[in-house]
Amino acid sequence: MREYYVITGGARGLGKVISTYFASEGKNLLIIYNTSKESALSLKKELEDKYKVSIYTFKCDISSDNDILELSEFINKNKLNVVSLINNAAVCIDSLFDEKNKENFMNTLEVNIYGTFNISKALGNIMYKNKGGSIVNISSTNGIDKYFPMSIDYDASKSAVNSLTHNLALEFSPYVRVNAIAPGWINMESEVKDLDDDYIKSEEEKIFVRRFAEPTEIAKVVYFLTSDDASYINNDIIKVDGGTYGD
Repeated sequence: MREYYVITGGARGLGKVISTYFASEGKNLLIIYNTSKESALSLKKELEDKYKVSIYTFKCDISSDNDILELSEFINKNKLNVVSLINNAAVCIDSLFDEKNKENFMNTLEVNIYGTFNISKALGNIMYKNKGGSIVNISSTNGIDKYFPMSIDYDASKSAVNSLTHNLALEFSPYVRVNAIAPGWINMESEVKDLDDDYIKSEEEKIFVRRFAEPTEIAKVVYFLTSDDASYINNDIIKVDGGTYGD
C-alpha cells in the first residue's frame, strides 16, 4: 500500500514549498486546502507531471468537525496509508493592537489551535492504529521568544501549538512521533512584502547568519523530522531561525 504524507495548507505559501520538496523526494501527497482550489489542482498536476508521484487534493476546513469526518472517510475510501501529517495551515491577521477584536482573535485561535488539534486527533489515531507515523506542527519563534503586539493573537496561538505538540506526543506514544518546528523570519513574499528595507536590515542584524531563511531550508527540516533519520526525535520544539537574539 502506498504511503501518503498529508500537508495542510499545502497549496500556497510555505505549504506549497513543503509539498514541492516532499514530491521531489518521491513522496506521495494528500494536499489539504480550504479556499485555494485552483492552486491545489494546478500544483497537483505540476508535481505529478514533474516527479511522477501520486497526489490527492481535498478541500477541508480543519476547524470543522464535519469536514474532518469527511476527510477520514476519504482516506478510508481511497485506502491511503497515511504515514505523516504536517500541520502547516494557519491564520495570521496582523493589525494594530487597539484594533484587535474578538471575531478576528477567535478565528485565529479556532484555526491555528483547534484546527491543528482536530486533524491531529483524526489522523493521529489512524497512524496509532497502524503503529507508526509522525506529526510535524509548524509553530513559530513568535510563540517562544519573539514578540509582535500586532500579531498577538497569532503569537498566542503558536505558543499553544507548542503545548499541543507535547500533549499529542504523550497521547500517541509510543507509535507516533510528534514534533514542531519554530521558524523565524522566512524570505517569502507573504512575509516581507509590507516590510521596508531598513526594517528588514534591522531584523537581519539580530540573526547570527544575517539573513532570513529560504523557504526550502524550512521544508528540509520538516522532511527530516518525518524521516527514519529522525526516529529518536520526539516531543520537541525545534527553532529554525538562524540563531536569533533580541525582540
